[in-house]
Amino acid sequence: MDRDMNILYILGVPLGYVMEWIYNLIPNYGWDIIIFTIVIRLLSIPLQLNQQKSMAKMSAFQPMIADIQKKYKDKPEKQQEELLKLQQEYGYKPTAGCMPMLVNFLVMFGVIEVVYRPLQRIFHIGADAITAAGDAMTALGISFTQVTRDTNIIAQVLAGESTVTSVFTADQLNTITEFGQHMDFFGIDLTRVPQYSLAADNLPLLIFPILAVVTMFISTHISMKASGQEMQGSMKLTMYMMPLMYVFFCFTVPCAFSLYYVISNIVMTVQTQVMRKIYDPEKMKEQVKAEIASRKKEEKRGVKSTTIKVQDEKTGEVVEKNISASEMNKRRLEYARQLDAERYKDERTVPLSELQNKKEDLNKMAKCICCGKTGADYLHYNGGYVCDDCVGAYFTCPACGRVFDINDREHGDNGGFCAECVPDH
Repeated sequence: MDRDMNILYILGVPLGYVMEWIYNLIPNYGWDIIIFTIVIRLLSIPLQLNQQKSMAKMSAFQPMIADIQKKYKDKPEKQQEELLKLQQEYGYKPTAGCMPMLVNFLVMFGVIEVVYRPLQRIFHIGADAITAAGDAMTALGISFTQVTRDTNIIAQVLAGESTVTSVFTADQLNTITEFGQHMDFFGIDLTRVPQYSLAADNLPLLIFPILAVVTMFISTHISMKASGQEMQGSMKLTMYMMPLMYVFFCFTVPCAFSLYYVISNIVMTVQTQVMRKIYDPEKMKEQVKAEIASRKKEEKRGVKSTTIKVQDEKTGEVVEKNISASEMNKRRLEYARQLDAERYKDERTVPLSELQNKKEDLNKMAKCICCGKTGADYLHYNGGYVCDDCVGAYFTCPACGRVFDINDREHGDNGGFCAECVPDH
């Protein structure tokens, strides 16, 4: 297959470079897989935190979803309508937390590519040399598959088979020879593929696949418990089907993948327990229930809410937030005041500390916006100068501070607010 069209190639190349870096530090294939797995799991912590938060929050919606499904079990269209309403009005997101699962799958297939072809992905030996070595083994009558090709090449190089060694450079032979001496982990050849057999030479290879399935059951159970969700129907089926799927992978790829998966499950279980302390599902449930109760209370009073986008102070991310009509009015008023401050920034009241020193200049410059009189004492400044004689004939807007004519009945009838602030009050 063309490497540009091979998704495994795209996923495996960057992970191969990570493995190469680790191997240069610790030239042992087993420990490299363990360190590699821990590094990947640590890098995924932000995603896993988000998943834990989302799943804990979504668990609060389970009773509501169950009620909707029960109430409209014979009306699928109405059921979908109510579920959609739940999403729009209360922030229910059924796909929340899916991103970490997707990333885990992509990394898993990348790891499969690396353990399939360690000579190419970790040590970057050219495909032409690998293909030539495969042709040489075929000529010798050695049967192999794409999965077992690298294992057989390493075996023939260690055995000193000249027809195979001749296709590699001296540096490549040294690399392959060194790797062949460090690819065992506690006596288990991590480049071999386990078989469905109880033969003596295959028994050690069964250890990691069995551990992979057991640790996955434990990890899945703990993850579901930490999410606060009850496993029902398809969720229970998924819990048992996923390990069976990984059994297939463990018996079709080299043992290195099984070791990766065992360590990944163990680390993920520990991470889940820690993150459960950060986002406790029970506390998240109470928080969501309180938000829903508050929302319903406002709806009963006829108070409408609005969804706006705000910046999260902790993460800096732009998120959606539901606010009440009164809160929205406060935000509008604050925004209007900011605009007003910018518009009249050169006409604002002189601070009292400076007013005494500048009183004479102020009186000379001041002109009543009602009668036009200048130079009068005790002029009132609020969006314009108004003398004591005329101030009674003007309203001062309590929202923005502007002064307007009392004879403007439209403004006066709205409680003393100016035209720009009336819509918000």
